[in-house]
Amino acid sequence: MLNWVGIAAINMAIAVALGAFGAHGLKNIASPQQLEWWHTATLYLLVHALGLLLVGLLIRLRYITQTTAWLLQIGIIIFAGSLYSMTLGAPLWFGAITPIGGVLMIVGWLCLALSAFKINNQK
Repeated sequence: MLNWVGIAAINMAIAVALGAFGAHGLKNIASPQQLEWWHTATLYLLVHALGLLLVGLLIRLRYITQTTAWLLQIGIIIFAGSLYSMTLGAPLWFGAITPIGGVLMIVGWLCLALSAFKINNQK
């Protein structure tokens, strides 16, 4: 079983580092649109990393399976990764895969909700 708490912490460290890079390293070379993409990617990375921390704890307590964590992590990589890539010069068609990451994150949260309702009904 993967250490999802550790993976979440790594995601948070990456979010802080990339946020700082965007604020200081890109402000003079990126367009306002590119900075907006970077900001959105960093916000979603940080928020979902915090959520993944909670999910990791629930997995350790054996309340839920790893499915939610996998969906969130893959969603984070696709969503934020595509936005970061476009900011750094990747073709704009990368934007076409960004929603796939968003959908995976949504499905991950819905998976957590279903697990929570299932746990509640078992008590």
